[in-house]
Amino acid sequence: MTASTERVLEPPHHLPVQEPKTISANRSSLWQFLLWVGPALMVSIAYMDPGNYGTDIAAGAGYKYALLWAGWLASGMAMLLQYLSGKLGIASGHSLPELIRTSLGRNRYIIPYWIASEAAAAATDLAEYLGTVLGLNILFGIPLIYAAIFGALDVLLLLTMMNRRFRLIEQYFALLISILVVGIFYNLFVIRPDVAQAAVGSVIPTAPDSAAVLIVVGMIGATVMPHALFVHSWLSKNKMDLMGQSLDGKQVQSVSQSLVHPTDKHPQHSLAEKFRINKLHRNETILALTIAGIVNAGLLLVAVPLFAGTGVNVNLTVGSFVSGLGKIYGPLLGILFALTLLASGLSSSALGTIAGQVIMEGLIGKRWNVWARRIITRCVNVFPTTAAILLGLSPLSLLVYSQAILSLMIPLPMIPLIAYTSRRSLMGEFVNSKATNLLAVLAASVIVALNAYLLYTTL
Repeated sequence: MTASTERVLEPPHHLPVQEPKTISANRSSLWQFLLWVGPALMVSIAYMDPGNYGTDIAAGAGYKYALLWAGWLASGMAMLLQYLSGKLGIASGHSLPELIRTSLGRNRYIIPYWIASEAAAAATDLAEYLGTVLGLNILFGIPLIYAAIFGALDVLLLLTMMNRRFRLIEQYFALLISILVVGIFYNLFVIRPDVAQAAVGSVIPTAPDSAAVLIVVGMIGATVMPHALFVHSWLSKNKMDLMGQSLDGKQVQSVSQSLVHPTDKHPQHSLAEKFRINKLHRNETILALTIAGIVNAGLLLVAVPLFAGTGVNVNLTVGSFVSGLGKIYGPLLGILFALTLLASGLSSSALGTIAGQVIMEGLIGKRWNVWARRIITRCVNVFPTTAAILLGLSPLSLLVYSQAILSLMIPLPMIPLIAYTSRRSLMGEFVNSKATNLLAVLAASVIVALNAYLLYTTL
């Protein structure tokens, strides 16, 4: 690590050294876990967002159980990388974008990196926005062109919440995720997929044709999402500081205060407290992302009995998929699925807004008004999406291709994340073990190799 990085990690000399805060060890383990729950819960929605709906539906409809292994592989890699991201925030007291800015040093390196990261956030927001639009269209019969306008207004709900306490937005995520998870589980209970074929598809990696490779890469992009890797480090270090504030009797910041007026001094925490927090972070990450992985598998399995499974179906749309569910299993199932899609779009939009602000502030040090940023980001996606709808392009195809683009951008946060968490000078006692490093490098190699193969076969 460079000397400049080490200086950033030291508390400013003109500030008084704070006494390490300690979260009471007398509280029960369950109570401490419930106090902590939030960061991985919020990040988990990135693995159940409309992009996952698009790629999983395309996989199940076109290849039945054959691509199920890709969903489990993507979930496992995401779980490992998200654990590293949250651990980085806890151990260093800094977010991943902040550390990257310090390492790059000069604007001529930082600005291109920031623009590429913002492009990844925009591609993510496109899928989230499409999910809201499709949910409104299917649930209420609103024509796509009008749903595209109404869907853009979710920004008002989100930004109103962001002026409240941080816990409120965590509760908002919990509510929408509950709707999503219960809905998908109920769909699986009614459809009852073939367990034996699902088991075979889970462990035997196959890709019947080149189109299947595109979907596999899209599934990875929809799961190991770049913006989620950036934001988890910020969420974990921010939650650790907010827990200390609440236990000290101080007012807990709102989300917008945390983003627009963050503290430039990172409170010190005892080593014992960091170990306890990291254990809570690990347990929450495993629980939240295991549920997200099951939901992803469920999305694929729900599509299996509705289609022939003879390759990519160019006529497949989310609307025809929901209509097929309703015809075979009753209208309630189709409505419930559309409701989960709407919940997915609304909740993932919230995470995307926070991630975009964290990326901007961490990389270029700009503290933009979150209202201005969200409105501009949404407008950027409203126009191309509306144009695509007017041209008759399939929203499902847009979802699949946007997630493949996201997969190509995963190395942006992934490579520095693995590098930072491998440095003892930065991580101290939390440095990656040899086994963790091996698994992380293996995951990175698989992602890069699949991306390279897709580019080779496409270009």
